[in-house]
Amino acid sequence: MEPQPKPQAMSSSKPAVGCHRREFLKFGGAVCTLPLLKTFAWSLIFSDERTAWYRNAKFGMFIHWGPYSLASAEASWPIMVPKPGGITQTEYTKLWKRFNPAKFDAHALVDLARSAGQQYMVFTTKHHDGFCMFDSAYTDYKITNTPYGKDIVRQLADAALDAGMPLGFYYSPPDMHHPAFRDTSKLASANWRGEPMRPEWPLYLDYMQLQLSELLTRYGPVALIWFDGLSDQEKYDGPRFVDLIHRLQPCTLFNDRIGVPGDYQTPEQFIPSGIPTKGIRFNAVDTSVRQKLSSALPKEEDFQLWETCMTINNTWAYNANDHEFKSAQFLIRSLVEVASRGGNFLLNVGPQPDGQIQPEFQERLRAIGEWLSVNGDSIYGTTYGPIQGLAGIRTTGKANRIFIHVFDWPNSALEVGGVKVKVLSARLLATGQRLNVAQTEDKLKIELPRHAPDPNVTTIGLVTF
Repeated sequence: MEPQPKPQAMSSSKPAVGCHRREFLKFGGAVCTLPLLKTFAWSLIFSDERTAWYRNAKFGMFIHWGPYSLASAEASWPIMVPKPGGITQTEYTKLWKRFNPAKFDAHALVDLARSAGQQYMVFTTKHHDGFCMFDSAYTDYKITNTPYGKDIVRQLADAALDAGMPLGFYYSPPDMHHPAFRDTSKLASANWRGEPMRPEWPLYLDYMQLQLSELLTRYGPVALIWFDGLSDQEKYDGPRFVDLIHRLQPCTLFNDRIGVPGDYQTPEQFIPSGIPTKGIRFNAVDTSVRQKLSSALPKEEDFQLWETCMTINNTWAYNANDHEFKSAQFLIRSLVEVASRGGNFLLNVGPQPDGQIQPEFQERLRAIGEWLSVNGDSIYGTTYGPIQGLAGIRTTGKANRIFIHVFDWPNSALEVGGVKVKVLSARLLATGQRLNVAQTEDKLKIELPRHAPDPNVTTIGLVTF
C-alpha cells in the first residue's frame, strides 16, 4: 500500500486439478450467523463461478501487520521514502529481533471480522520490506526467527478454515531485503523500485514463484492473492504468476497489481464516482480516473469487478500516534456507497505489536456489524442499483428487489425518479414498517415517518414486479 497523506501442511502440495465448487462455497461463509450470502444462485446468472462468492461477499477485512508495528511506523515506506526525523533503515530492519506478539489470537481476529459482518479476510504475508509473516523455507527474514517464533499465517489459516471464513493473501512483488530485487549494498531509498536490468533479476522471479507456491500449497484454500506491484508492474512477468495460481488453486482470484488485468481492480483510499467498466484502469490512489467514469448504468457484460481498500485512520499499519479515526457512520456510508456501484469494501486494521486490535477499531467494526445485522440483505449478494447519481440516496439491487439507502432524510415524502419496474411494496428494514407508495410513469413517491429510524443509513426495501 502507499503511504497516506497527512509448518504443518493443511493440504497436499500437489497442484490442484480443478475448482472444487462445493468445498469452496462451503468455505465461503456458509456458517456465518448473520443473514448473509442468501442469493448465491442469483449471482451466478450474471457471474462466472470463480468470482460469484466474491461478488456476493461485498465486505472484507484487510490486515497490515509486521515488526513495523513496534515503531508505530507505516509498513515499508519509511525505508523506501524516508522522512526527516523518521525511523532509519538500520533501526527498521532490526525491529524483527524484538517482535513478540504474545497476545495474538487468530480465532479472536476471525471472530472480530465476523462480528463486523465481513465475509473474507486478506492478510499481508509479505510487504515491500521483504519480511515474511509465514515460515518460508527460502528466507531467514521471517516471523519464525523472531522471539515469537510461530507462523502467523499458519494460525490464521487454521482459524479461518475452522470458521468458514475465506482467507486471501497479500503478497508484495517488491522486496527491499532480497539482493536479487535490488542492490542491497545501497539504501532502499536509492533503488526501491527494483532493478530488472541486473542479471540477478530472474533469480528474484524464481524466489517469488517459490514463495507463492508455498502460500498456495501449504495453507489450505486461498480465496485470493492481493498483489501490490507499485510502479512498472510488467517487470514481474505477471502471466507467469497467473499461470501458477491457476495451476495450484484454480478457484483463487487475483487483483490488478502485477502488470496484467486481474479478476478485479483496486482503487485505494477512494470510492469511484461512477460504476467501473471494462477498459478503464485504476492505479491505486490516483483519483484522476474519476474523469473517465459515468453515472450511467453500464451493460451487464461491461461491468468491471472492483474493490476499494481503505484505512480506519490514516495509516495502514498500527500507529499509536494516529487518532484521526473515521466515524462508524462514515464507514457504514462508505460500504453503502461502494455496494451501490457494484464494488467490494476492504477495510483495513493494523494490529498492535502484541497482536491485539486497538479498541477504536473494534468499536467501529462492531458498529458496522450491528448495522449489517439489520440491513445486510441490502448489501450482500447485491449489485449496483438502478438509480445512480441522485443526491441523498444510494441504491442496490438483486432479483426482484431494490434497496434505497437514505443518507439525507427528507422533510416530507421521498420522491425518486428512474424506477422503471412496478413497485409492489416498500418497508423499512430497521423497523419492518410497511410504507405507502404511489407510482407514476416518471416517479415513485414513498411516505416516510417524520424521523429517520437509523442515524447512520436508513434502508427502504422495495419488492418489484
